[in-house]
Amino acid sequence: MMNGREKSDSAIVAAKPANNDGQPSAELVERRAGAEGNAGWDRTRRAQDRESVSQGLDRVRHVARTRKKERFTALLHHVTPDLLRTSFFALGRRAAPGVDGLTWQAYEADLDRRIEDLHQRIHRGAYRALPARRGFIPKTDGSRRPLAIAALEDKIVQRATAAVLNAVYEENFLGFSYGFRPGRGAHDALDALAVGITRTKVGWILDADIRSFFDTVSQSWLLRFLNHRIATLRAVKAALRRRMHQPIPVQGRWLKQVVGGYAAYHAVPTNTRAVAAFRYHVTDLWRRVLRRRSQRDGSTWTRVAKLAEAFLLKPRILHPWPSVRFAVKHPRWEPSARIGPARFCAGGVQ
Repeated sequence: MMNGREKSDSAIVAAKPANNDGQPSAELVERRAGAEGNAGWDRTRRAQDRESVSQGLDRVRHVARTRKKERFTALLHHVTPDLLRTSFFALGRRAAPGVDGLTWQAYEADLDRRIEDLHQRIHRGAYRALPARRGFIPKTDGSRRPLAIAALEDKIVQRATAAVLNAVYEENFLGFSYGFRPGRGAHDALDALAVGITRTKVGWILDADIRSFFDTVSQSWLLRFLNHRIATLRAVKAALRRRMHQPIPVQGRWLKQVVGGYAAYHAVPTNTRAVAAFRYHVTDLWRRVLRRRSQRDGSTWTRVAKLAEAFLLKPRILHPWPSVRFAVKHPRWEPSARIGPARFCAGGVQ
C-alpha cells in the first residue's frame, strides 16, 4: 500500500520519461497537479463578468453608432461590479503601488468585498480619488518625464470609466486614428503607413509631435468636449440636494419643470428610450435625496414611483416626424414632387 505522498511522487515519475530517446530535455513535461480551491470557478466567473460587461456596453455602442447626435444622459449605471472586477484583472500584477501602498495581490485577497464596497461608494457619491504618487522616467535627451502613479482603486475606476467612454467615442474616430485606442497600437499604425507608402504615390511624410500635451491640455475644454455627447445629471443632483428639506410637492413641481424642459428639446421621434431613461434617473435621484433626509425615511422605490407618476411627465414623443415638420415650414411643397430629384435651398423645395 502507498500513502498519499507516495502516490503523488509515483504519478510525477510515471509522467516524466527517461532522457534516453534522443529528445531534448526541454521538451519533457511533468503532469501538473489539479488546482485547489475554486480556481476553476474563478475563471468561469471572470468569463461571465466579461460577457455581462460586453452586453451592457454593446447597447451603448449601438446607440452611439446609429445616432451620431445622441446625448447620453445616464452612463453611471454601466459601472457595475462586473466591470470593476474586469478592470481590476486587466491591471498589471507587478505595477508600483500608489500613495496607499496597496498592491494588486493584497487587493485580490479580499476582492469580492472590496469591489462591492467600491461600487457602492461610486454610486452614492462617496468615492474620492487619492493623490497620485509622483515618479520620473528618464528620457533620451537627459531630461525626466514626470509620471503620476495612481492608487490601485483609482486605476480600477479610471479603466472602468474609460471602457464606458470608449463605447461612446470609438464610433466617432476615423479609421486612420491609432493612438490610445482599444485593439490598436504602434505596430498597427506602422503597418498602415507601410501599406500606404508602397501602394500609393507619396511625395512627403509629416512627423509632428505636440510637446507636453498631457501636461498642458485644458481640463475645462475636455469637459466641454465630453458634454457634447454626455449630459450622467450632475446639475439636477446638486440642485435636489439644495432642495432636500423642501416639501415634497415643491420638489415635485420643480422636477416637473426639469423633466418637461428636457422632453421639450429631446422628445423627437425614435428617442423615446432616452427620454424615459432621463425620467427614470431623475426619479432615482429624488428617491436618494428623500432617503437622506432621515434614516427612518420610508421612501421606497414603490413610493417614489407613485410620486413620479403624479408629478413627472410621462415619456412620450412631443415633436413631429421630420418630413411632417418640413412640409409645414415650407408651404411651397408640391404634392407631385418626389423626394429623389428634389433640390433643397434656403427658401424650401424647388
